[in-house]
This record gives sequence, C-alpha cells and structure tokens, in this order.
Amino acid sequence: MLPALTLSTFTGIAHAAPASKVYAAPLAKTAADVQRVAEYWKPDRLKKADSFNPATPGTSENVAATTTASAAPVAAVRRSLAAQSVNAVPPRKGGAAATMGKVFFRFGDKEYWCSASSVAARNRSVVATAGHCAYDSRQAKPADYWIFVPNPGPNGETPYGIYVGSSISLHEDWSGRADYDYDYAFVTVHRGFTWTAKDGGYVMQDVGRLQDNVGGLGMALNKKPGTYTSAAFGYPAGVQPDGSTPFNGKKLMKCRERTTRFTVAPSRDLQKGVELAPCDFSPGASGGPWVIGYDDTRRLGSLNGVNSLTWNRDAKGGYDAVSSPYFDTTTGEVYRHAAGLTTPANVT
Repeated sequence: MLPALTLSTFTGIAHAAPASKVYAAPLAKTAADVQRVAEYWKPDRLKKADSFNPATPGTSENVAATTTASAAPVAAVRRSLAAQSVNAVPPRKGGAAATMGKVFFRFGDKEYWCSASSVAARNRSVVATAGHCAYDSRQAKPADYWIFVPNPGPNGETPYGIYVGSSISLHEDWSGRADYDYDYAFVTVHRGFTWTAKDGGYVMQDVGRLQDNVGGLGMALNKKPGTYTSAAFGYPAGVQPDGSTPFNGKKLMKCRERTTRFTVAPSRDLQKGVELAPCDFSPGASGGPWVIGYDDTRRLGSLNGVNSLTWNRDAKGGYDAVSSPYFDTTTGEVYRHAAGLTTPANVT
C-alpha cells in the first residue's frame, strides 16, 4: 500500500451506476486444479511464506481500458437483494470464530501475501480481500496459486485448514481499469484441507467448508461514514515511510476508530472512500476486514470495508491512516455472486 502526502476535501459519496457489472475470473475450478495448487503450498513452502513480499497496490497508469477473457461479465444480481445486510455466523461447532487470516498467491514468478477474512454466505465458502490481492488489473489477469489460511501460525501452521480459491468475483471497474473505488474482491473457495504426514510424505485430509470451521463475518452496506465506528484488522509487515519496521506480519493487529469520508488521489482513480485514522498499518494489511460491531468474545461482527490504501497524511515518520472503498449496493452485488457459486463436493 502506498503513501500519499496530502488529502483533498471530500465532496460526497457518489451512488453506484445502475448498469455496473460484476465480473468473474476463474482460479482453480476442478479437483485436478486444486491438487496442483495444493502441491505448490506444501508445509515446507508455507513455513517460509511470511518472508514473501506483502502485496501492494500497483499504479493505475497504462492499464487496459477493457478486460480480457480472464474476467467475464455475469448476470446481474437483483439490487433489492444485493442491498440487504447479512448476519454473522459462528463456527458450526460453536466457540469463538477465527474468520481472519492471510491469502498467499503468485503474480508472475513471485509469491505474495495479503490479509483477508471469511464472510457468511449461502455456500459457506466466501473470502473477502482487496482487489489487488486477487486480480492484477495492469496485466488483466487473476492471481495464480491462490489460497486462504485462517488464523495462520507463525511457522506455517494451518490450524483451520487451507482453502484453495475457485473463482474471483469483482467489479468491472477494478478488473478493467484499476479503479480504487472498487478495490475489493470476494473469492469463492473450495473445501478446506490440511496436510497430514504419511509414509515419509504428506497427504491431503479434508476438513470441510470454510464457514463451518471458522464462522463468517456479516455484511453491512450503505453505512454513512462519520456515523459509526469500525475496527480494521490486518497483518501489517512492510516498512514505514521513515524506514522503521514496527510490525513483522505474524500478528493480527487492530485499529478501532470512527470512520470519516474523503476524496483523494485522482491519479489512482479514487473519487470516493472511507478513512480510518489514526492507524499505522503498513503493507501486509491489504485486504484485511473493516468490522462494525466487533465482539471481542465471539470475534464476530459485520464487514463494511477492506484495507485498500494507507496514507502518510502529515508527511512525517509513519503511516497514520488507512482507507477502504465505500461498501454499497454494488458491493453487495459482487458479494452475492460469489456467495451463489458452487464448488466440487470433494477435492482430496
């Protein structure tokens, strides 16, 4: 996530155009695809995954004006349904939820990671993250080898399983022109698995659907900034503007503040947004959830944003704010599409 030195005055949140479309990009669709991705993320690689680069937003310059075949439009979701809120869901076995974690993936020949969260859904298999943590608009292509690991351990442990991405649902203005007003993605994931040692190697052991194991955050849409407090979560790790590294990316961090609204960075095609300040998140926190009504005991609440950009507003030593796209009815359309997709019943 990149810094900005000054912020312009916010002039209001624009309403999403009725004709806005949801786009979908395939990841791993078949059991064979899942096996290929799983084999890449064996325990030895996961042990060093935190040393990979945290993903940061790329420049919006020289981005193709239209999408390629890697992202395709899908049927519109009824907007009255898309605007409805969604209740948080606890794990099927009870107890505290563990919805937050990291996503690991590749762009080209380099591995990256981001923060992410499980969201309650009809298919019990949806992960929310930033758009730049799943789809590279500059190349108009989705990430490779994309997985979600809830509550990862500091040495590659996967206590709640590994969930391979099946399909990315996103807004056409992210896939087509890197519009940071739509820097979010909802990824439908396959059933989870863990690696089990056997005969000197490892075998995949099925652990079931994501939501059943960790629960899911609810969805809160069309909330007017300035009227509520939100808690932003993530695994920050990157360098601060002054060169310091207060975070190592291994611990889930939280900023809980009242939201405000602002318009910033026209060069990044960002005309509307929501700010949380003060917050010193650095790269690595990208994609982490913003949660309304977070319950520290149940570890649940309602998703109303994701970490997209960080800001150094006073041009001093460290980042001091984080921003999210405004989650409106259009966001609900993207989410509803992801929540309605199905995946194979068995991938191990």
